Amino acid sequence: MQSTEETSKSVEITDLRTVAFPPEFSEGARNAVTTCLRISPAEKVTVITDERCLTIAASLVAELAKIGCAWNAFVLEEVAERPLNGMPQVVLDDMETSQVSIFAVQVQPNELRSRMDMTDVVNRRHMRHAHMVNITPEVMVEGMRADFNAVDRLSQVVLDKVRQATYVRATTPAGTDIRAELNPAYKWFKTSGIISPEKWGNLPGGECFTAPGEVNGVFVVDGVVGDFLCARYGILRETPLTIQIVRNRMTSVSSDNKQLEKEFWSYTHTDENSDRVGEFAIGTNIGVSRVIGNILQDEKFPGIHIAFGDPYGAHTGAQWKSTTHIDVVGLSFNIWLGGPEGEEQIMCEGKFLIEA
Repeated sequence: MQSTEETSKSVEITDLRTVAFPPEFSEGARNAVTTCLRISPAEKVTVITDERCLTIAASLVAELAKIGCAWNAFVLEEVAERPLNGMPQVVLDDMETSQVSIFAVQVQPNELRSRMDMTDVVNRRHMRHAHMVNITPEVMVEGMRADFNAVDRLSQVVLDKVRQATYVRATTPAGTDIRAELNPAYKWFKTSGIISPEKWGNLPGGECFTAPGEVNGVFVVDGVVGDFLCARYGILRETPLTIQIVRNRMTSVSSDNKQLEKEFWSYTHTDENSDRVGEFAIGTNIGVSRVIGNILQDEKFPGIHIAFGDPYGAHTGAQWKSTTHIDVVGLSFNIWLGGPEGEEQIMCEGKFLIEA
């Protein structure tokens, strides 16, 4: 932990101001701090990182120093044992006096509870929070260099359209064929990279999401799966995972990669709602041209991704919960929005048919 203010230092610390980082990180870090979070000199920031993301965190801290704001930084291995059972109290306490938080960490299995501890504080205090889970150098020089103002404009157009829709229908060449009935009581949000107190967001940003009313059909994951399984299995184009969904519940999964099939099934049966579709989202980051095997960036790839597990009810309005949340991403989507006046196709083979 270190700060621009005097703080007590009871643990061995890494001073991120002394950590060297590649200069090509600077553009993405500047995007995060100035364009996405819009941090002002009068604010205080909590930076949470780990040993694997030190250079990325150092690039972020360098931008905070340029602004002149107060900040504290925590390297998780220096304040707790990994994998985390919960977010360390020293981190949560610091967040209580910050307006902004940044989470740049390579997560480990079974650490979702700790992230929920963190976002509980974010939600309660309406903080601006950048969620950079599993951020890598590749993402820093690709997705984080997007024109987030342009992504935001497109996301707003998509948001306006989906809020008027009663269902979304989608297909892919790999075999996805799903229909999501939308619940008017559940809210849509955009997390375009421009982060506000209304909803914390992933960086890189670029999606519109809701909790669906009911999803039925087949979802073929030829992109990536989320959480720690993403790093383990990478891009699934050669060994896709096929998921059958009936009335919002996963009924079966199949893949030529039987270990993936087994682990995904186990993850999505952790609790009574782990197999339930909790998120339905449209990726809108037009600065991303390909999947790279990193869910943080790949779920923003133009198309549809869904997640099984927690529906982010504090934002969407869904009344149920889960201790898990895992995204799945497909490729080359055709997307139609349906409503009282018929259908409108907004994407063909992965390309948006609408403009900001």
